[in-house]
Amino acid sequence: MSAEIRPQPGVMEIALYEGGQATVDGVSDVVKLSSNENPFGPSAAAIDAFRNAAQQLHRYPPTDHASLRCAIAEVHGLDPDRVICGVGSDEIIAFLCQAYAGEGDEVIHTEHGFAMYRISTLAAGATPVEVKERERVTDVEAILAACTDRTKLVFIANPNNPTGTMIGGNEVARLAAGLPPQTLLVLDGAYAEYVDGFDGGVGLVDARDNVVMTRTFSKLYGLGGLRIGWGYGPKPVIDVLNRIRGPFNLSCAQLDAAEAAMRDRDYAEKCRAENARLRAWLAESLAELGVPSDTSCANFILARFADADEAGACDAHLKSRGLIVRRVAGYNLPHCLRITIGDEAACRRVADAVAEFKGRAT
Repeated sequence: MSAEIRPQPGVMEIALYEGGQATVDGVSDVVKLSSNENPFGPSAAAIDAFRNAAQQLHRYPPTDHASLRCAIAEVHGLDPDRVICGVGSDEIIAFLCQAYAGEGDEVIHTEHGFAMYRISTLAAGATPVEVKERERVTDVEAILAACTDRTKLVFIANPNNPTGTMIGGNEVARLAAGLPPQTLLVLDGAYAEYVDGFDGGVGLVDARDNVVMTRTFSKLYGLGGLRIGWGYGPKPVIDVLNRIRGPFNLSCAQLDAAEAAMRDRDYAEKCRAENARLRAWLAESLAELGVPSDTSCANFILARFADADEAGACDAHLKSRGLIVRRVAGYNLPHCLRITIGDEAACRRVADAVAEFKGRAT
Protein backbone atom coordinates (compact mmCIF):
# COMPACT_ATOMS: atom_id res chain seq x y z
CA MET A 1 0.00 0.00 0.00
CA SER A 2 1.20 3.50 -0.78
CA ALA A 3 2.80 5.30 2.16
CA GLU A 4 0.58 8.25 1.28
CA ILE A 5 -2.57 6.30 2.13
CA ARG A 6 -2.94 6.86 5.86
CA PRO A 7 -5.81 6.85 8.34
CA GLN A 8 -6.75 9.92 10.32
CA PRO A 9 -4.51 10.82 13.29
CA GLY A 10 -5.40 8.77 16.35
CA VAL A 11 -6.98 5.81 14.56
CA MET A 12 -3.92 3.57 14.84
CA GLU A 13 -3.77 4.28 18.58
CA ILE A 14 -7.05 2.42 19.01
CA ALA A 15 -6.66 -1.09 20.36
CA LEU A 16 -9.25 -3.48 18.96
CA TYR A 17 -12.15 -3.89 21.39
CA GLU A 18 -12.46 -7.38 22.84
CA GLY A 19 -15.89 -8.56 23.89
CA GLY A 20 -16.48 -10.96 26.73
CA GLN A 21 -15.34 -14.53 26.11
CA ALA A 22 -18.18 -16.96 25.42
CA THR A 23 -16.57 -20.41 25.15
CA VAL A 24 -13.92 -22.52 26.88
CA ASP A 25 -12.09 -25.19 24.90
CA GLY A 26 -12.84 -28.66 26.18
CA VAL A 27 -15.45 -27.52 28.71
CA SER A 28 -19.16 -28.11 28.33
CA ASP A 29 -22.04 -26.64 30.32
CA VAL A 30 -20.48 -23.19 30.11
CA VAL A 31 -22.09 -20.18 31.80
CA LYS A 32 -21.14 -16.83 30.28
CA LEU A 33 -20.79 -14.16 32.98
CA SER A 34 -18.41 -11.89 31.10
CA SER A 35 -20.62 -9.38 29.27
CA ASN A 36 -23.20 -8.19 31.83
CA GLU A 37 -26.07 -9.74 29.89
CA ASN A 38 -29.52 -10.30 31.40
CA PRO A 39 -29.55 -14.03 32.28
CA PHE A 40 -33.33 -14.13 31.81
CA GLY A 41 -33.20 -12.79 28.26
CA PRO A 42 -35.69 -10.34 26.71
CA SER A 43 -39.37 -10.18 27.56
CA ALA A 44 -41.85 -12.36 25.66
CA ALA A 45 -43.38 -9.17 24.27
CA ALA A 46 -40.05 -8.12 22.76
CA ILE A 47 -39.53 -11.58 21.23
CA ASP A 48 -43.01 -11.49 19.68
CA ALA A 49 -42.38 -8.02 18.26
CA PHE A 50 -39.08 -9.14 16.76
CA ARG A 51 -40.72 -12.22 15.22
CA ASN A 52 -43.55 -10.18 13.73
CA ALA A 53 -41.09 -7.72 12.20
CA ALA A 54 -39.87 -10.53 9.94
CA GLN A 55 -42.95 -9.96 7.77
CA GLN A 56 -41.65 -6.48 6.86
CA LEU A 57 -38.01 -7.20 6.05
CA HIS A 58 -38.45 -5.78 2.56
CA ARG A 59 -39.46 -2.37 3.95
CA TYR A 60 -37.11 0.42 4.95
CA PRO A 61 -37.49 1.41 8.61
CA PRO A 62 -38.80 4.83 9.63
CA THR A 63 -36.06 7.44 9.80
CA ASP A 64 -37.48 9.38 12.75
CA HIS A 65 -37.86 6.47 15.24
CA ALA A 66 -41.01 8.27 16.40
CA SER A 67 -42.81 5.30 17.94
CA LEU A 68 -39.81 4.17 20.00
CA ARG A 69 -38.96 7.72 21.05
CA CYS A 70 -42.53 8.23 22.24
CA ALA A 71 -42.46 4.97 24.23
CA ILE A 72 -39.19 5.99 25.90
CA ALA A 73 -40.60 9.43 26.64
CA GLU A 74 -43.83 8.07 28.11
CA VAL A 75 -42.07 5.64 30.44
CA HIS A 76 -39.42 8.10 31.63
CA GLY A 77 -41.40 11.36 31.51
CA LEU A 78 -39.32 12.96 28.76
CA ASP A 79 -39.80 15.22 25.77
CA PRO A 80 -39.69 12.83 22.76
CA ASP A 81 -38.21 15.56 20.58
CA ARG A 82 -35.11 15.48 22.79
CA VAL A 83 -34.60 11.70 22.47
CA ILE A 84 -32.24 10.18 19.90
CA CYS A 85 -31.89 6.45 19.17
CA GLY A 86 -28.78 4.65 18.03
CA VAL A 87 -27.03 1.35 17.49
CA GLY A 88 -26.41 0.82 21.18
CA SER A 89 -25.44 3.72 23.39
CA ASP A 90 -21.98 3.24 21.79
CA GLU A 91 -23.25 4.98 18.67
CA ILE A 92 -24.56 7.94 20.66
CA ILE A 93 -21.14 8.21 22.33
CA ALA A 94 -19.49 8.15 18.89
CA PHE A 95 -21.89 10.82 17.59
CA LEU A 96 -21.01 13.11 20.50
CA CYS A 97 -17.29 12.77 19.86
CA GLN A 98 -17.72 13.20 16.12
CA ALA A 99 -19.88 16.30 16.55
CA TYR A 100 -18.12 18.08 19.40
CA ALA A 101 -14.48 16.96 19.51
CA GLY A 102 -11.71 17.02 16.95
CA GLU A 103 -8.02 17.61 16.46
CA GLY A 104 -6.67 19.83 19.23
CA ASP A 105 -9.59 19.10 21.56
CA GLU A 106 -9.58 17.02 24.74
CA VAL A 107 -12.12 14.52 26.08
CA ILE A 108 -12.02 13.45 29.72
CA HIS A 109 -12.84 10.00 31.07
CA THR A 110 -11.99 8.32 34.36
CA GLU A 111 -9.26 5.71 34.80
CA HIS A 112 -11.69 2.79 35.10
CA GLY A 113 -14.20 4.17 32.59
CA PHE A 114 -15.81 2.37 29.64
CA ALA A 115 -13.32 1.68 26.83
CA MET A 116 -15.51 3.25 24.14
CA TYR A 117 -14.90 6.76 25.51
CA ARG A 118 -11.23 6.57 24.56
CA ILE A 119 -11.91 4.72 21.30
CA SER A 120 -14.51 7.21 20.07
CA THR A 121 -12.32 10.15 21.12
CA LEU A 122 -9.36 8.86 19.13
CA ALA A 123 -11.58 8.06 16.14
CA ALA A 124 -12.71 11.70 16.13
CA GLY A 125 -9.09 12.90 16.14
CA ALA A 126 -9.28 14.33 19.66
CA THR A 127 -7.08 13.60 22.67
CA PRO A 128 -8.38 11.38 25.49
CA VAL A 129 -7.48 12.54 29.00
CA GLU A 130 -7.62 9.91 31.74
CA VAL A 131 -8.43 11.13 35.26
CA LYS A 132 -7.78 9.18 38.44
CA GLU A 133 -10.67 7.87 40.52
CA ARG A 134 -10.75 7.73 44.31
CA GLU A 135 -10.93 4.11 45.49
CA ARG A 136 -12.71 3.10 42.27
CA VAL A 137 -15.24 5.95 42.54
CA THR A 138 -15.52 8.94 40.20
CA ASP A 139 -13.62 11.91 41.65
CA VAL A 140 -15.36 15.18 40.78
CA GLU A 141 -12.51 17.35 42.03
CA ALA A 142 -9.99 15.47 39.89
CA ILE A 143 -12.16 15.88 36.79
CA LEU A 144 -12.63 19.60 37.33
CA ALA A 145 -8.90 20.02 37.90
CA ALA A 146 -8.17 18.27 34.59
CA CYS A 147 -10.43 20.58 32.56
CA THR A 148 -8.81 23.13 30.28
CA ASP A 149 -9.96 25.47 27.53
CA ARG A 150 -9.51 22.48 25.19
CA THR A 151 -11.95 20.20 27.06
CA LYS A 152 -15.03 19.56 24.93
CA LEU A 153 -16.57 16.46 26.53
CA VAL A 154 -16.50 14.76 29.93
CA PHE A 155 -17.74 11.15 30.08
CA ILE A 156 -18.76 9.47 33.32
CA ALA A 157 -20.67 6.22 33.68
CA ASN A 158 -23.02 6.33 36.65
CA PRO A 159 -23.14 3.52 37.81
CA ASN A 160 -19.68 2.85 36.41
CA ASN A 161 -18.49 -0.16 34.44
CA PRO A 162 -16.48 -2.16 35.51
CA THR A 163 -16.49 -0.96 39.12
CA GLY A 164 -20.25 -0.90 39.78
CA THR A 165 -19.84 2.24 41.90
CA MET A 166 -21.71 5.53 41.48
CA ILE A 167 -21.76 9.07 42.78
CA GLY A 168 -24.82 10.92 44.08
CA GLY A 169 -26.91 13.53 42.34
CA ASN A 170 -25.41 16.43 44.26
CA GLU A 171 -21.91 15.46 43.12
CA VAL A 172 -23.02 15.09 39.50
CA ALA A 173 -24.71 18.50 39.67
CA ARG A 174 -21.54 20.02 41.15
CA LEU A 175 -19.55 18.57 38.28
CA ALA A 176 -21.93 19.95 35.66
CA ALA A 177 -21.90 23.40 37.26
CA GLY A 178 -18.11 23.51 37.45
CA LEU A 179 -17.29 22.62 33.85
CA PRO A 180 -15.88 25.16 31.39
CA PRO A 181 -18.52 26.84 29.22
CA GLN A 182 -17.53 24.92 26.07
CA THR A 183 -17.82 21.49 27.72
CA LEU A 184 -20.63 18.93 27.59
CA LEU A 185 -21.06 16.43 30.45
CA VAL A 186 -22.16 13.01 29.19
CA LEU A 187 -23.82 10.73 31.76
CA ASP A 188 -23.60 7.14 30.57
CA GLY A 189 -26.56 5.38 32.21
CA ALA A 190 -26.18 1.89 30.76
CA TYR A 191 -26.80 0.48 34.26
CA ALA A 192 -29.10 3.20 35.60
CA GLU A 193 -32.15 0.93 35.54
CA TYR A 194 -30.60 -1.26 38.21
CA VAL A 195 -30.77 1.58 40.77
CA ASP A 196 -34.18 1.93 42.40
CA GLY A 197 -35.64 5.42 42.05
CA PHE A 198 -32.76 6.73 39.94
CA ASP A 199 -33.61 8.83 36.89
CA GLY A 200 -30.17 8.45 35.32
CA GLY A 201 -29.70 12.21 35.23
CA VAL A 202 -32.98 13.31 33.64
CA GLY A 203 -33.52 16.10 36.16
CA LEU A 204 -30.07 17.52 35.52
CA VAL A 205 -30.46 17.30 31.74
CA ASP A 206 -33.73 19.23 32.02
CA ALA A 207 -32.23 21.83 34.34
CA ARG A 208 -29.08 22.60 32.34
CA ASP A 209 -27.90 23.08 28.76
CA ASN A 210 -24.57 21.25 29.10
CA VAL A 211 -25.65 17.73 30.10
CA VAL A 212 -26.52 14.73 27.92
CA MET A 213 -27.44 11.24 29.11
CA THR A 214 -27.25 7.90 27.30
CA ARG A 215 -29.04 4.62 27.99
CA THR A 216 -29.17 1.14 26.47
CA PHE A 217 -31.48 -1.80 25.84
CA SER A 218 -28.56 -4.23 26.11
CA LYS A 219 -28.58 -4.75 29.88
CA LEU A 220 -31.85 -4.80 31.83
CA TYR A 221 -33.96 -5.31 28.70
CA GLY A 222 -31.90 -8.25 27.44
CA LEU A 223 -31.48 -6.98 23.89
CA GLY A 224 -27.70 -6.91 23.63
CA GLY A 225 -27.84 -8.97 20.43
CA LEU A 226 -29.92 -6.29 18.70
CA ARG A 227 -27.75 -3.28 19.65
CA ILE A 228 -30.19 -0.50 20.56
CA GLY A 229 -29.50 2.56 22.67
CA TRP A 230 -30.79 6.06 23.17
CA GLY A 231 -29.81 9.48 24.40
CA TYR A 232 -31.55 12.48 25.92
CA GLY A 233 -30.24 16.01 25.95
CA PRO A 234 -30.80 19.67 25.15
CA LYS A 235 -32.75 20.10 21.91
CA PRO A 236 -29.87 21.92 20.12
CA VAL A 237 -27.50 19.03 20.93
CA ILE A 238 -29.97 16.38 19.76
CA ASP A 239 -30.51 18.34 16.56
CA VAL A 240 -26.74 18.29 15.93
CA LEU A 241 -26.49 14.56 16.57
CA ASN A 242 -29.38 13.82 14.21
CA ARG A 243 -27.50 15.61 11.43
CA ILE A 244 -24.75 12.99 11.52
CA ARG A 245 -26.95 10.00 12.37
CA GLY A 246 -27.53 7.68 9.45
CA PRO A 247 -31.17 7.89 8.31
CA PHE A 248 -31.73 4.13 8.61
CA ASN A 249 -29.40 3.30 11.51
CA LEU A 250 -32.01 1.10 13.24
CA SER A 251 -34.05 -1.63 11.55
CA CYS A 252 -37.77 -2.22 12.00
CA ALA A 253 -36.95 -5.32 14.06
CA GLN A 254 -34.75 -3.30 16.41
CA LEU A 255 -37.29 -0.52 16.77
CA ASP A 256 -40.27 -2.82 17.36
CA ALA A 257 -38.49 -5.10 19.82
CA ALA A 258 -37.14 -2.16 21.80
CA GLU A 259 -40.54 -0.49 22.00
CA ALA A 260 -42.15 -3.69 23.25
CA ALA A 261 -39.39 -4.17 25.81
CA MET A 262 -39.71 -0.60 27.06
CA ARG A 263 -43.48 -0.94 27.53
CA ASP A 264 -43.26 -4.28 29.37
CA ARG A 265 -42.70 -2.72 32.80
CA ASP A 266 -43.64 -5.83 34.78
CA TYR A 267 -40.89 -7.87 33.18
CA ALA A 268 -38.33 -5.11 33.62
CA GLU A 269 -39.18 -4.85 37.31
CA LYS A 270 -38.94 -8.61 37.76
CA CYS A 271 -35.44 -8.62 36.23
CA ARG A 272 -34.39 -5.67 38.37
CA ALA A 273 -35.59 -7.33 41.58
CA GLU A 274 -33.93 -10.65 40.83
CA ASN A 275 -30.66 -8.90 40.01
CA ALA A 276 -30.72 -6.99 43.30
CA ARG A 277 -31.43 -10.14 45.31
CA LEU A 278 -28.76 -12.29 43.67
CA ARG A 279 -26.20 -9.48 43.57
CA ALA A 280 -26.43 -9.05 47.33
CA TRP A 281 -26.22 -12.80 47.89
CA LEU A 282 -23.18 -13.30 45.67
CA ALA A 283 -21.30 -10.29 47.05
CA GLU A 284 -21.85 -11.49 50.61
CA SER A 285 -20.91 -15.07 49.75
CA LEU A 286 -17.63 -14.03 48.14
CA ALA A 287 -16.83 -11.60 50.95
CA GLU A 288 -17.12 -14.47 53.43
CA LEU A 289 -14.51 -16.28 51.33
CA GLY A 290 -12.11 -13.34 51.56
CA VAL A 291 -12.98 -11.86 48.16
CA PRO A 292 -14.34 -8.34 48.74
CA SER A 293 -16.15 -6.04 46.32
CA ASP A 294 -17.45 -2.49 46.45
CA THR A 295 -21.20 -2.07 46.81
CA SER A 296 -22.41 -2.55 43.24
CA CYS A 297 -25.25 -0.55 41.72
CA ALA A 298 -25.21 -2.54 38.47
CA ASN A 299 -25.73 -6.12 37.29
CA PHE A 300 -22.25 -7.32 38.18
CA ILE A 301 -19.76 -7.22 41.00
CA LEU A 302 -16.06 -6.38 40.81
CA ALA A 303 -14.35 -9.08 42.87
CA ARG A 304 -10.97 -8.00 44.28
CA PHE A 305 -8.05 -10.35 44.90
CA ALA A 306 -4.68 -9.95 46.59
CA ASP A 307 -2.90 -9.32 43.30
CA ALA A 308 -3.00 -9.95 39.57
CA ASP A 309 -1.58 -13.45 39.95
CA GLU A 310 -4.35 -14.55 42.30
CA ALA A 311 -7.00 -12.99 40.08
CA GLY A 312 -5.57 -14.82 37.07
CA ALA A 313 -5.42 -18.11 38.93
CA CYS A 314 -9.02 -17.77 40.10
CA ASP A 315 -10.11 -16.88 36.57
CA ALA A 316 -8.43 -20.02 35.26
CA HIS A 317 -10.10 -22.12 37.94
CA LEU A 318 -13.52 -20.67 37.16
CA LYS A 319 -13.02 -21.43 33.46
CA SER A 320 -12.11 -25.01 34.29
CA ARG A 321 -15.52 -25.22 35.98
CA GLY A 322 -17.30 -23.73 32.95
CA LEU A 323 -17.68 -20.23 34.41
CA ILE A 324 -16.54 -17.37 32.17
CA VAL A 325 -16.00 -14.03 33.93
CA ARG A 326 -14.15 -10.91 32.76
CA ARG A 327 -10.52 -10.02 33.40
CA VAL A 328 -10.31 -6.23 33.67
CA ALA A 329 -6.59 -5.51 33.50
CA GLY A 330 -7.34 -3.36 30.46
CA TYR A 331 -9.37 -1.12 32.78
CA ASN A 332 -6.38 -0.69 35.11
CA LEU A 333 -7.74 -3.32 37.50
CA PRO A 334 -5.42 -6.33 37.04
CA HIS A 335 -6.20 -7.73 40.49
CA CYS A 336 -9.96 -7.87 39.85
CA LEU A 337 -12.53 -10.03 38.08
CA ARG A 338 -15.84 -8.61 36.92
CA ILE A 339 -18.60 -11.16 37.46
CA THR A 340 -22.00 -10.71 35.84
CA ILE A 341 -24.96 -11.56 38.06
CA GLY A 342 -26.49 -14.64 36.48
CA ASP A 343 -29.53 -16.61 37.55
CA GLU A 344 -29.55 -18.30 40.96
CA ALA A 345 -27.94 -21.51 39.73
CA ALA A 346 -25.10 -19.59 38.08
CA CYS A 347 -24.46 -17.48 41.17
CA ARG A 348 -24.26 -20.58 43.34
CA ARG A 349 -21.85 -22.21 40.91
CA VAL A 350 -19.60 -19.15 41.11
CA ALA A 351 -19.64 -19.15 44.91
CA ASP A 352 -18.88 -22.88 45.04
CA ALA A 353 -16.03 -22.56 42.53
CA VAL A 354 -14.43 -19.62 44.34
CA ALA A 355 -14.73 -21.53 47.63
CA GLU A 356 -13.03 -24.49 45.97
CA PHE A 357 -10.30 -22.18 44.69
CA LYS A 358 -9.82 -20.75 48.17
CA GLY A 359 -9.69 -24.25 49.61
CA ARG A 360 -12.78 -23.74 51.69
CA ALA A 361 -16.30 -25.20 51.66
CA THR A 362 -19.38 -23.05 51.28
